Amino acid sequence: MKFTDGNWLIRQGVRVRYPAEAYEIEAGSGQLTILAPTRPIRHRGDTLDGAVLTVRLSSPMPDVLRVRLSHWEGGGDPGPHFEVAPDTDDGVVAETDESEGRLTSGRLSARVRRGGEWGIDFEAEGRSLTRSPARGMGYAQVEGEGPYVHEQLALGVGELVYGLGERFTAFAKNGQVVDLWNRDGGTGSDQAYKNVPFYLTNRGYGVFVSHPERVSFEVASEKVSRVQFSVPGESLDYYIIYGPTPAEVLERYTALTSRPALPPAWSFGLWLTTSFTTSYDEGTVTGILEEMRRRELPLHVFHFDCFWMREFQWCDFRWDPRAFPDPAAMLARLRERGLRVCVWVNPYIAQLSRLFDEGKRRGYLLRKPNGDVWQTDQWQPGMGIVDFTNPDARRWFADALKELLSAGVDCFKTDFGERIPTDVAWWDGSSPEGMHNYYSYLYNQTVFEVLEEVRGKGEAAVFARSATAGGQRFPVHWGGDCYSSFESMAESLRGGLSLGLSGFGFWSHDIGGFEGMPPAEVYKRWIAFGLLSSHSRLHGSSSYRVPWLFDEEAVDTLRFFTNLKCRLMPYLYGAAVEATQRGVPVMRPMLLEFPGDPACETLDRQYLLGGSLLVAPVFSADGVVTYYVPEGRWTHHLSGEVVNGPCWRQETHGFLSLPLLVRPGTILPMGSRDDVPDYEFGHGVALEAYELEDGRTAQVTVPTLSGEPDRVFRVTRSGCTVVAEVEEAAGGVPERPWSLLLVGCHATTQVEGGSAEDTDRGVR
Repeated sequence: MKFTDGNWLIRQGVRVRYPAEAYEIEAGSGQLTILAPTRPIRHRGDTLDGAVLTVRLSSPMPDVLRVRLSHWEGGGDPGPHFEVAPDTDDGVVAETDESEGRLTSGRLSARVRRGGEWGIDFEAEGRSLTRSPARGMGYAQVEGEGPYVHEQLALGVGELVYGLGERFTAFAKNGQVVDLWNRDGGTGSDQAYKNVPFYLTNRGYGVFVSHPERVSFEVASEKVSRVQFSVPGESLDYYIIYGPTPAEVLERYTALTSRPALPPAWSFGLWLTTSFTTSYDEGTVTGILEEMRRRELPLHVFHFDCFWMREFQWCDFRWDPRAFPDPAAMLARLRERGLRVCVWVNPYIAQLSRLFDEGKRRGYLLRKPNGDVWQTDQWQPGMGIVDFTNPDARRWFADALKELLSAGVDCFKTDFGERIPTDVAWWDGSSPEGMHNYYSYLYNQTVFEVLEEVRGKGEAAVFARSATAGGQRFPVHWGGDCYSSFESMAESLRGGLSLGLSGFGFWSHDIGGFEGMPPAEVYKRWIAFGLLSSHSRLHGSSSYRVPWLFDEEAVDTLRFFTNLKCRLMPYLYGAAVEATQRGVPVMRPMLLEFPGDPACETLDRQYLLGGSLLVAPVFSADGVVTYYVPEGRWTHHLSGEVVNGPCWRQETHGFLSLPLLVRPGTILPMGSRDDVPDYEFGHGVALEAYELEDGRTAQVTVPTLSGEPDRVFRVTRSGCTVVAEVEEAAGGVPERPWSLLLVGCHATTQVEGGSAEDTDRGVR
């Protein structure tokens, strides 16, 4: 929201009051409190008839500062609130003197000068990160709307802003107006399913605005040298998070708001769905699966979309008896094929659902202020919405899911959760505006926790569309409704990279695009992108996404990249474990790993899969792709070609190839199986050592299926000799085979417990 009219004027119908000075600064235990009148105090008379703002500085952990600005504090606070780490005074230093007040937590400090022009300077390790300048903080009264509080933080020359959820607009958000309000808008607009009030910049810090309601960002737009964020009401609460690297910012942000759970290894395999409005029954499903098997196409999860339930009944959690007369027997047969099963759900209860009357009677459905059930005909006729603020409603919803789990379902696609009205009264009295975005958190939490309860920790996975801050703890999330085009494929990647910079570790998308029938070239290029993503799902709207509907080359392409992903699982699952431990995503924007390289700051058509594999999807029918290679000797994993960076490359690739480069100094563990994603990664693992520097030791940890360390391999190069050794986890089996391949190391090899091969060409 804009409050000003250009540089000099205030917008018509708006009155804004700004802190004029720090009149009083009080240092308490782990806190600094500033009394900031909105006009200079020259004499006692100036203390009358004027607004005063109170600014409190505190800290929940080292290198993180909390700023709370308030006007009137007598109102209630119905919630909801994000779950964040509480403030602490441990190691926090608050101090004042005649000239200023300072609060320090770790390496990060906030400094406020007494008297004079208002401002808060945020500093770390001897340099300025950003500041709240004069006329930055403000309390505004907007005619016809009420009060707002805003903050403006300064941007330096060349400073770029990233994040704010899964946004499909330009990767760097400078110049954009971003209203954080969950919407079902597809992937082709400025609307987003996953709105997260967190951003980071290329100057070593991030900002989290701790408000679940609508937060409006003016990112170098209203004031081109500032980021403004505003919320309705009488107070504003935000955090400054120091890095200095983007990865360290994400580590601290996710320590503040939670880190993702580790999805089960089977969820990293290939998912195939019925698609949305296609006609299907058990016979159709069986035919598809038989054809997948005949063509030797590995498949690991089969998903039943909306019409597994009868039309007009969503959700009643009952199989349509016309298409699936014996669902328990069908699920058993799918299990015998080695498949996991996912079914579609949403939090809406149609009026014709068997559950509607019960939900109405028991108060489990969201109500209007007058007590009537809130209903709409949009999506399902007469549908109501489950009120997840009611614990009994959550148990009711969970119990319906438990019946499906007991019958053999393994996981749920948690669709929707964005169309949440505000003309309602929540069971627990929560603010309707605050619950609009926060609803997605309660919805996915309910489903994820019932999966953990029934299947056990480490076996829970949802396929979620809507989210907000903190929702990263319930993986996996997918990108929503995209078109079947190269442009939509590229916008999907932008959204996923943006979401990764918002604290989400795992992300997927509809391979081939959702809307429309993709041209064969789009489908095949999207397969390579999709199988080199965190999670991989073939899904469409009105047409199936099986490869033989396109051409035989599509069949070969799907087989090739599915096999490749299964072999990469020791590496990918290690990256997944890192996401749960550090908060860095599996699919990483280039700037996350190369923050000192200015060429990486705007790259949104390539990414790192884990920390060591550079992936550049092909977005063209002719196979031409242009991408950037950072410094060092990188190796094409599929061809063995060496590329000396930094440089830009333009290459032409067939459908069984794309730029997939291995970072120098990498020990890449390749698994012994190419047909399944969940196997003993440490048994028969083949290590590939790329471009080891003389005098350096490289290390890789191969995890177990539960994410614990299984085998730690260390490879050291000293001149022309490379020594490899393995450390087994407690209870490990030392006689398990492993091998080592040297790529570009120009060395002989000494190996403990395995075999070795030396090659300068990188050809396997």
